[in-house]
Formats: sequence, structure tokens, C-alpha cells
Amino acid sequence: MNYLRILQNSLQHMRIKIFFLAVFIFQFLNSFAQPRYKAIKAGKLIDVVSGTVLTNQIILIESDTIVDIGPSVKIPSDAEIIDLSKSTVLPGLIDCHTHLTSEPSGDYYADLFRKTPVDYAVLAPTFAKRTLEAGFTTCRDVGAAAFVDVALRNAINEKKIPGPRILAATIFIGSTGSHGDISGFSPYLHWQMPENMSGVANGVEGVRKQVRYNVKYGADLIKFGAGAGVLSEEESVGAPQYTQEEMNAIVEEAAMWGRKTCAHAHGTESIKMAVKAGVASVEHGSFLDDEAIRMMREKGTYLVADIYNDDYIMSEYKRLGYPDKILEKERLVGKTQRESFAKAVKAGVKIAFGTDAGVYPHGWNAKQFKYMVQYGLTPIQAIQAATVQAADLLGWTAKVGSISKGKYADIIAVPSNPLDNIQVLETVSFVMKGGEIILSKK
Repeated sequence: MNYLRILQNSLQHMRIKIFFLAVFIFQFLNSFAQPRYKAIKAGKLIDVVSGTVLTNQIILIESDTIVDIGPSVKIPSDAEIIDLSKSTVLPGLIDCHTHLTSEPSGDYYADLFRKTPVDYAVLAPTFAKRTLEAGFTTCRDVGAAAFVDVALRNAINEKKIPGPRILAATIFIGSTGSHGDISGFSPYLHWQMPENMSGVANGVEGVRKQVRYNVKYGADLIKFGAGAGVLSEEESVGAPQYTQEEMNAIVEEAAMWGRKTCAHAHGTESIKMAVKAGVASVEHGSFLDDEAIRMMREKGTYLVADIYNDDYIMSEYKRLGYPDKILEKERLVGKTQRESFAKAVKAGVKIAFGTDAGVYPHGWNAKQFKYMVQYGLTPIQAIQAATVQAADLLGWTAKVGSISKGKYADIIAVPSNPLDNIQVLETVSFVMKGGEIILSKK
């Protein structure tokens, strides 16, 4: 009887081994069966470098990289063919101002006081997936709690979850009582987290220390509050909130660690101070005067202006429970910001696409194109702001921003030419990131 059991156990173990061996052999053989190349047949292709539209192009992709492009590229016999001959193809889009870890829930005070970074971490992958499926294959995430953006970036890079390539700014750096600090609430409230994780820093040495802290824990760039904000409860909407010396120190310290800086700034004086300090970009830029525009043009400072979301804030934020103080500030800013954007465009200031997504639902990023065209950019300039110009701001020109040899195969398609109607970018029909098809609508 014992011998019979031993024999049965041996046979069972042998069956298990044979099963796993068969699975291994299948996977091994299947890896060789996967096509080495993909070839996209593009009916129209927007060359964002030259600003022209090419026809009947073939884009040859090996692994995650574009290896050839042109009308007569030879397609390997074993390549996977992707027929986009009836579509317009363009590079994956880039949003330089997102907050991928949050979105208004409808309860302003619950968002502030009842949620923890764990709540944001749970939802962040959903927001990242929506953004990618909307055609945005690269993003700058410019402010998140508790390094959730770093964890999100790393998980995406490791292909554990889908999402855009992320440059993470980690913790927003702001002075006491500033847009980066929770103001207007009881001083008896105490946050149970490491002090540096609040991002509140004061004085030259204090801000240098905060920059180092952010870099230590994964920051790809540094974001700081040069001036006051809208979606916070301090009194001003535009006053400077750091001294010139403090702003200089932030930019210098970031540069020492090989990081670019971007400045949240609505007010005229805070914009000028940030530009003088040497930031790579001014975020929002609502109150631009002629001198600020001249300084930005001369310094090559990018303007990243979120000129769509005023519509969403004014139509939805009362319902979402935001205080009247915030809505009043938005009434002051919205129209002026768009007028400032138009003046900056006319004067030749460099423009990079950025939406502040997270202020409104993620995945709606492309709604801003319509407003950029309405306020002065041509359709091709608006697309360039979200491709080659954005890539330049990020320092990623060699990786993303155009359909070119040697760059990542980040490619999207829309049913018709966005140069004829920029709003077609709001409903992409095809998304590829790094050679992998993310979305394909027939």
C-alpha cells in the first residue's frame, strides 16, 4: 500500500513538472514568434519639427524605438503591420503641468482633512491610465503629497501599471502661509508627517535644505511657489511669497543637483522675480506686463499657462464645495490669464503645453488646444507646444517630442487632420507608447 502511494505521489510530481516544463517551452517559443518590428502605415503624418504634413509615410519600429521613417521604407517580412492609412499620425503629446495623484471629489474639506496619501496612491494609477489613453505619453507632474508621484513614476517605468512617462517634482516648496501651506485654518491643527514632507521652507538655508530633501527622495525637477495662488485660502492671488534671495537659492541649489526649476506664479512681480532667478518655466503667468514678457523672451523662459480650466472651475467648483473666496480669486484671474497668454504669444515668448489636470478630470487634457488657438497660436504651434517645445522644456528632446529616428515610438493618431480642426485631438483613436499599443479604436 505504501509503495502504491509513493508511486502515485511520484506520478503526481512528474505531471506537475511536465506541466511547468510545457508552459516554459510554450513561452520560450512564443517569445521567438513575436514580431521584432512593427510598421505603421500613416496616411498623413504631422512633422512637428518642420511644421508640415507628410503623406503616405511608413514608420518602422524596433522594440520601443523608431528606427526608420519615410515613404519608401522597406518593411521586414515578419513585421507587424499597423494600418493608419486613413488617419493623421503625430507624436505622443506632452503635458508639462499635471497633478496625476489627485482630482476634486466633491467635498473640499474631506479632500484636505480626511484623506491620506494612501487615498491618493490608490487612485493615481487610474488617473495615469486615463491620461495615457487620451494621447499624453509624457507628463511633468508638478506637485504631489508624500512622494506618491515618485512611486507612480517608478511603477510605470517598471511596466507594472500603464501610464505616461513622468518627470516628478515631488513636494511643492512654499513659504509659511503661502499657496504651498494650508492657510486660513486653526493653528492648533498638526500634521502627523515628517516636517520636510510638508514642503514648507523659509530662508535661504531652509529652501536649500528642502531642495536637497526633494532630490534625495526622487525629484526630477523642483517646483516652488514664487507667488500666491487661486485654489488656496491665503488673501492674495498674486503677491510674491519668497524673497529674491530665496528664489535664487532654490534655482541655484536645484541646478547644482542637475535639476530644472519651475515657478508657480500668477502675479506680475512674482513672475519677474522667478524669471530673474533663472527658472526654466513660469506656471500660470496670469498677470503679465510688458516688462515681464520682455524678460521671459530675453531669458528664454517658457510660459506654461493653464488657460482651459477657468471654464471648469467657474462651472463646477461651487458644486464641488469650494469656498467663495477661491471662486472670487478665479473670477479675477481667468480672463486676465488668457489675455496675458495672447500677449505673450504675440511677443514671441516660448510656450509649452500645460493644463493643471487634476484641477479638472484627468483625460481631458486636450480640451486646452482649442483655447490656445483661440488666444493666438496657430494649430501647428499649439501642437508644437505639446511636442517639440514641451520636450525642450523637459530636457528630453533626444527621447520624445517628434516622430524621428532614435526616439521612443510614442505615437498617436486621430481620424482627421487637427490642423483643420484642433478639437479632434480631444478624441484620439490610437495610442502607442514605446512601441506598445495602448489604445486602438476601429
